[in-house]
Formats: sequence, C-alpha cells, structure tokens
Amino acid sequence: MSNSDLVRVEISAGVASVVLNRPEQRNAINPDMAAALRAAFDQIEANPEVRVSILSGEGRVFCAGMDLKSFTKGEADAILNGPHRFAGFVARERRKPVIAAVHGAALAGGFEIMLACDLVVATQEAIFGLPEVTLGLVAGGGGAIRLAQRIPRVLANELLLTGKTYPAAEMLRWGLINRVVAQDELADAALELASEIARNAPLSVTEGLALSDQLFRGQEAALWQANDSALAALADSHDVREGIAAFFEKRAPNWSGE
Repeated sequence: MSNSDLVRVEISAGVASVVLNRPEQRNAINPDMAAALRAAFDQIEANPEVRVSILSGEGRVFCAGMDLKSFTKGEADAILNGPHRFAGFVARERRKPVIAAVHGAALAGGFEIMLACDLVVATQEAIFGLPEVTLGLVAGGGGAIRLAQRIPRVLANELLLTGKTYPAAEMLRWGLINRVVAQDELADAALELASEIARNAPLSVTEGLALSDQLFRGQEAALWQANDSALAALADSHDVREGIAAFFEKRAPNWSGE
C-alpha cells in the first residue's frame, strides 16, 4: 500500500475529508502512515480552496495509536519525533481548523491525535483512553502535556495513571469533545459542523484559530522538552520491554520498576 493509500483525501465545497486507512491494523500509526498524514496536511494547508478538514478513520475504529509492531522494530523515533512529532500531526501549527470524527475507539496515540484537533464529534459507542501506562509507556504524543491544560488536573491524572477507557458521554461531560451522535449520524454531524465553519470569512477563521491556539502553543515548547525527557527515561527500561512483550503474549506483565 502506498503512502497516498494510507491516508485518503477528498475535497468538496471547502471541506477536506482526511481518512486514516489501515483498517486491518485499526489505523495504527507506523512510519509510512505518519509520513502520509504529514503530506496530506502539507497539501491542505497549501490549498486555498480548503477552509476546514474532517479527520476520520476507516473500518471499526478511529485510531488505536502507535503500531506496536513498529515499536518492536525500532521505528518509534520515526513515528514520535519526525516533523510535527507523533503521526506527523500532533505538534503541527495549522492555520485551518480540523474536526475529529471519532467512532469505535480513540486510544493511546489515537486519543492524542484527537486532542490535537480543534473540534471533536464522536459516536455514542466510541471509547477513549490512554492505556500507555499498562504497557510501561507514557502518553508521549501530547496526551500527558495537553490534558491538564484542558481539564481539571485530577481528571487528567485519572486518564494518564489508570489506563482505563471512558465512554463518549464522559468525554463530553469533561469538555474534551463537542458533540455526541448516533453511529449513523457521525459523517453528517461532522460535515454540518465543517460547513458552518467553511461558510464564514476565511481570514476571520484562521486568525480566530490562531488566537485560540496562542495560549497553548506558548506553554508547549517547554512542556515538549519535559515530554522528551520522560520518553527517554522509559525507552530502554525493563518495564517497557516487559509491557510490550506481555501485550503480544496476551499475559499480565511482571513489572520490576526498572
């Protein structure tokens, strides 16, 4: 599958539809998919016809995060630390808004991709979570540094430290998503929201988004450095090797704290 097949892009009436397209792997991010997503938004940002984008996932889920097989092959750095960081997306400075249309699950890096979007529409059945802690990892694609900026710290800590999953209704209550809809209404609901944005003055939208982003962007440079330190501390640990091995062997991990 070519990079262009891994992320599909269609443009109509000022709205770009961007679809993660590795359904057999639950749209897990490997280096090729990160490169494809980065290229897709390079094109969108450069295209004056596009006012707003909708990011969704093909198949049963939105995105299950990093492809752990890529992690075991030593490809994590290309996924986490390439241009715009995780998935070629999460640290990108964009002038055009992106709506995440989430169904099935947004887990780990998939949740972090959602957090990097500007608005979120989700189905009633969708689940959300940061299970990295159950694997000996940390939410290093923006989850750890962004959650406490957006929701109360105690709620952010619950997500980060338990590894549990939560329903869409809970994410709505916490203010992390905009709308919850029925499964068969997701595409229409996301398009309706996108169309409401696309019909407005383009410069007003881009400048409004830039102002909205400024507070978070100003704080994030130092936070990304702390994020990188946390990733480095875990990268060669016994526990991360044990956590990944236990995941593939479908057993409980034996943590050592080292």
